[in-house]
Amino acid sequence: MTDTQNTEFKATSPLDEAGLAQLFTDAHTHTKWHGKPISEAVLKQLYDLVKVGSTSANCSPARFVFITSDEGREKLKPCLSSGNVEQTMTAPCTVIVAYDEEFYEELPTLFPYADAKSWFTSSPEAAYETAMRNSSMQGAYLISAVHALGLDAGAMSGFNPTLLNETFFSDSTWKVNFLLNIGYGDKEKVHKRLPRLSFEQACHIV
Repeated sequence: MTDTQNTEFKATSPLDEAGLAQLFTDAHTHTKWHGKPISEAVLKQLYDLVKVGSTSANCSPARFVFITSDEGREKLKPCLSSGNVEQTMTAPCTVIVAYDEEFYEELPTLFPYADAKSWFTSSPEAAYETAMRNSSMQGAYLISAVHALGLDAGAMSGFNPTLLNETFFSDSTWKVNFLLNIGYGDKEKVHKRLPRLSFEQACHIV
């Protein structure tokens, strides 16, 4: 019997109920905010958590613009759908969760085990699908990181992507995926949680 077979399997301990509640069961989409700002140190801590989340071939296509200034908010405002203006203008920070269309340029460093760059330079369709899918995953990692650090989040898709890209990314290869307001939400003004699909409705075991 090998040493590996003699080694007792040790599973990672699950989070306790309080941890699960903070990340999931008590987490809500917030639209009303307390005015407490978010420090640059916290924003960097959020990214340090996000960047270790897995992506396919470690491609890491997500790019993040943290808008915390009045100037930045006014720049973003014309891009928003009318129903999203107030919650965004009052949020301590709005994150443009974007992706780099040329994320593959970093693959020689990020994934040195193969010529992964060629997988995408030869297929624009594969590059787009990979960028969108994996930047969406990284955006979800960001939401989890926000909750893990004791902040609240409100994701949005109500905006004009063409105008936003022209406004923020006209001189780059970045493109917007979605928007995320983050801060310290007013828990007294959160909406009641809407129904969710049951396991039987949404899942199969095969």
